[in-house]
Amino acid sequence: MHTITLINGDGIGPEISESVQKIIAASGLEINWDIQTAGADVIESEGVPLPDRVLESIKRNKVALKAPVTTPIGKGFRSVNVQLRKALDLYANLRPCKNLPGVETRFKDVDIVVVRENTEDLYAGVEEKIDEDTAHSIKIITRKASERICKFAFEYAIKNNRHEVCAVSKANIMKLSDGLFLESFRNVAKDYPQITSKEILVDNLCMQLVQDPTRFDVLVLPNLYGDIVSDLTAGLIGGLGVAQGANIGLDCAVFEPVHGSAPDIKGQNKANPTALLLSAIEMLKYINEYTYAEKIEKALFKTLSQGHKTADIGGNLTTTEFTNKIIENLL
Repeated sequence: MHTITLINGDGIGPEISESVQKIIAASGLEINWDIQTAGADVIESEGVPLPDRVLESIKRNKVALKAPVTTPIGKGFRSVNVQLRKALDLYANLRPCKNLPGVETRFKDVDIVVVRENTEDLYAGVEEKIDEDTAHSIKIITRKASERICKFAFEYAIKNNRHEVCAVSKANIMKLSDGLFLESFRNVAKDYPQITSKEILVDNLCMQLVQDPTRFDVLVLPNLYGDIVSDLTAGLIGGLGVAQGANIGLDCAVFEPVHGSAPDIKGQNKANPTALLLSAIEMLKYINEYTYAEKIEKALFKTLSQGHKTADIGGNLTTTEFTNKIIENLL
């Protein structure tokens, strides 16, 4: 039996966590959930949004499923997500974006995987205020981080029968920093002749994504571009409510939806668990439970194709009703 850390989050987090737990249990897969709390709700009792016990649990179990958590704004606390990535060196942010049956979008046949470097770039947080009218942010790009994220992208492409990896940069302007990222990509690409390698400037990519996203396969990007582009691609398949994500390192992996904790609908039984469920399906593949991953995915897709949906994607089902429909299609 697998023991997996479950950070059940706050806002709608506990509701969608319960939904996913029920669906996985109904599939027949037994998981021992090591349930951990984090976010705004634990600050009063423990003083921080990410207690050490959460990190220790993930280090012990190696795999975590994380519902959205709230980091209070303007209170001096760093983002829980950023802390997790740094503390566990979760260097690869993986965002598969694929059309779902029954979810209406502008484009069909979208099947893009965004691979985002997770540890440096402008998100390294190296800033300084020069004077009252000037501030500097330092963009950090290293060969080590660039090469390992590019290698991750090519390895993912091979493992998942993908055919192309495209490097995204602005190397025509930032010739040293983005130039180093692009140079690293080219060096890594030489080791994967079976995969087509391409390059594109980030502004051109964004234009082409909203014209015809079907022309892209696997994208690999530095941190900032990856953050922006992964939300854009989520919009192509129905929005953040159906967008899955994963943060993967050498020793640990944390799987999570892209969306936030939506405190405005907390406790109203309205939340869509699809993004967390898709993240859990990716997690099951990661731990080599492919049979159960495919079984749950088929049940989800069947449910959506039957027109059973929550309000955010054009339906009228509650969280509970939607969960029960998926479970019915599992049996």
